[in-house]
Amino acid sequence: MRYILMAVVLFMTGCVGLPEGIAPVSDFDIKRYQGTWYEIARLDHSFERDMEQVSAEYSMRNDGGVKVINRGFDLSSNEWNEAEGKAYFVEDSQTGHLKVSFFGPFYGSYVVFELGENEQYSFVTSSDRSYLWFLSRTKEVDDELKQHFIDTVTRLGFDVESIIFVNQTSNPNDVSQENNTK
Repeated sequence: MRYILMAVVLFMTGCVGLPEGIAPVSDFDIKRYQGTWYEIARLDHSFERDMEQVSAEYSMRNDGGVKVINRGFDLSSNEWNEAEGKAYFVEDSQTGHLKVSFFGPFYGSYVVFELGENEQYSFVTSSDRSYLWFLSRTKEVDDELKQHFIDTVTRLGFDVESIIFVNQTSNPNDVSQENNTK
């Protein structure tokens, strides 16, 4: 039983660890990070497959954690989807390393490894290089910033060929986000 418990503890801490060679920002300020972020690019995963117009909204929880609301338009079902999660700092509140959960007691790493001036953009990964997001305060960014993202994640060993850039342009035929969030 002791070995099983040790294995579970190792598995759970591995999920909130840091990828080798990637450090979280050390001047993180959750008050400045709060608000809406738009997903500019990502490594695709099943929970975001066929999603466009993806955004994340961060706000404080009463327990000192962070409330996370992810939204996106699912092209396959032609409707808006929303997921609510919670996040807590792994180390201290000045280090951009949080653990986030959308599924009960299971947490994964949320590692902010680059943060633009005045928190205008962020590059985020998880405990390994299979997750990657480029977030921005605006729905569009210039080509220079996109190239900086590609150069940075190439240097850090991410699978650059699998990165997708997210459509943030609404389609006039789409249903309203406010009326069809589930």
